[in-house]
Amino acid sequence: MGHALRQRLHQERFDGPHHEGVLNLLVAAAHMRAEIEAVCQAHALTGAQYNVLRILRGARPAGFARCEIAARMIERAPDLTRLVDRLIAAGMVERSRPAEDRRRSVTRITRRGLDMLERIQPRMDEIHRAFAARVPAQDARELSRICERVYEPALET
Repeated sequence: MGHALRQRLHQERFDGPHHEGVLNLLVAAAHMRAEIEAVCQAHALTGAQYNVLRILRGARPAGFARCEIAARMIERAPDLTRLVDRLIAAGMVERSRPAEDRRRSVTRITRRGLDMLERIQPRMDEIHRAFAARVPAQDARELSRICERVYEPALET
């Protein structure tokens, strides 16, 4: 184990299996993130903007308040308001204030945002197919189980 990691990091030894595991997790996550970011950049989006569009597609037609979007983000966005503002400026989402609670704003995906997701989807499907070709379903389930053990305690704090 660790041959690919040793080659990737040009490192011969690790401080034990946990150190090697953490490094492998970080390298694998960076690899997948780079693939997804490249697809997003080709469509003038960031990965975080793509994530917001996907979240809002799942919430249509009602949409979500900013706190609901933030809770569903894969990675925390330090300035979600500005991120949403850029999507509004691009016409991919819209924000409104419900009459029953004018303090609360709700963000919804627009037709333009849905069209953007449709254009991106074939490339994202390719990324998922490439992953599936390298990682059998049983290993993917085991990977998910292990990853959840890594971050699950963090959800409790």
